[in-house]
Amino acid sequence: MTLEADILAGYPAEVRIPASLVASAVAASGAESPRVLVVLDDDPTGTQSVADLPVLTSWEVADFEWAFAHIAESGCGPAVYVLTNTRSLDPAEAAARNREVVRNALAAGTPDGSAGSGLKLGFVSRSDSTLRGHFPLEPDVIAATVAEASGESTEGVVMVPAFPDAGRVTIGGVHYMRGTGEAAGTLTPVGETEFARDATFGFANSEIAKYVEEKSQGRFAAESVIVLDLGVIRAGAASDGADGDPKVSASAIADAIDDAKDSTPIVADIVTENDLRALALGLEEAERRGKKLLYRVGPPFGRARIGQEIRPELTGEEAYAGHNPSRAGGLIVVGSHVGVTTRQLKVLTDQHSAARIIEIDVEKLLAAGTEEQADAYLARTVDSVVEALRGGDVIVHTSRLLIKADNPAESLRIARTVSAAVVSVVNRTLKTFPPRFVIAKGGITSSDVAAHGLEIRRAIVRGPMLPGIVSLWEPVDGPAKGIPYVVFAGNVGDDESLAQVTRKLSSTFQS
Repeated sequence: MTLEADILAGYPAEVRIPASLVASAVAASGAESPRVLVVLDDDPTGTQSVADLPVLTSWEVADFEWAFAHIAESGCGPAVYVLTNTRSLDPAEAAARNREVVRNALAAGTPDGSAGSGLKLGFVSRSDSTLRGHFPLEPDVIAATVAEASGESTEGVVMVPAFPDAGRVTIGGVHYMRGTGEAAGTLTPVGETEFARDATFGFANSEIAKYVEEKSQGRFAAESVIVLDLGVIRAGAASDGADGDPKVSASAIADAIDDAKDSTPIVADIVTENDLRALALGLEEAERRGKKLLYRVGPPFGRARIGQEIRPELTGEEAYAGHNPSRAGGLIVVGSHVGVTTRQLKVLTDQHSAARIIEIDVEKLLAAGTEEQADAYLARTVDSVVEALRGGDVIVHTSRLLIKADNPAESLRIARTVSAAVVSVVNRTLKTFPPRFVIAKGGITSSDVAAHGLEIRRAIVRGPMLPGIVSLWEPVDGPAKGIPYVVFAGNVGDDESLAQVTRKLSSTFQS
């Protein structure tokens, strides 16, 4: 571990940049030809940094048409999130899904089929802030699909995994995780954390240029990666000395990436929201000059890139605004196995004495001899959940022993089997006795619960339930319409966070 202050000592200080400055630049660029960012989110936790934007779990042309119409009519901000859930898929499936999403988005954006008509679309590949996911496969597929449809080649892939709200920052091209508690003020290279040992997406390097070389198997040499360190990110921002407002020149960043070609990886240092906004202004200038870019990013990039203000955390009253909450208990579903999730689950169960706790025994599920036996086990679980919901909140969690296989593909198959069981329990419960609210903990878990457990096709992201993290969705269709749905990433928050969010929504959780 290293002290963050020591690493930052050699760089310029950040300068305040209002979100409105970015929003104005984006609006000016789109004045003649409206531009919308299509964010392919490999699990639904990418929405935790934005507010009031449309999110899709289905990506037919009609779904994009609805989203684009909502953006135009509401003025919410020029971005739509598409829940691809590709982190739960094998590489071939992930590639096919990315290709389908991009093609359908382009078809919806150009209704008459002619190049240059309709909306101008930009594409964002949103992935994990701890570097897990299908890279470089997903940006490669998006770039190739855009080229096939429009003839435009991607010159640079901008990599911004930083998520300062959740303690992930990039300094000097190295990606770090901030310490908490007694370790506050320290930084640990992300390659030395539990996330780098992921069974499917593990990696060795914290220096992102070397990570790129590792994951691309040498296709992109580390020395070929363009690194925008804090010296470049903060070079264009300075106070004008008159009224304290910043005078920002985006040229430094645009100039630094001018030589990018053939999907050159471009890594950006980010420590604060102001750094993200400075980067957004530089990228806007680069694209105004004609640079063709894709983005591979963590959650807060989309917010900064469109110039959206940071939405304060929602209250319990705001979460239910416009709806009468059910008298049933709430359903908290926990699938993630990372350490912070297990600690959060313990705090919740210790504090929420009124909640009924029901475990899905993974070993028993995997050992079921037939589909009928597995289904019977899940049916009994649903009966228990429904009975408990009639009296209060229910915590459904998978057994905490993480079962791994010797190879990533088998580990992924096991994860899918477990996720399918969780989805089945949620869906049967919803159809039998709808809960007051649903919280899903874990990336794959929250994705599958949204799309299949709750059958959400279209929703609006209302905002975060905690400062900068944990998003609340309002389903606008399907059987879950009117039920607040909370997407809670497995790797964010402190030990108290799950209890804090549950307390906001619950009618039976007493302090």
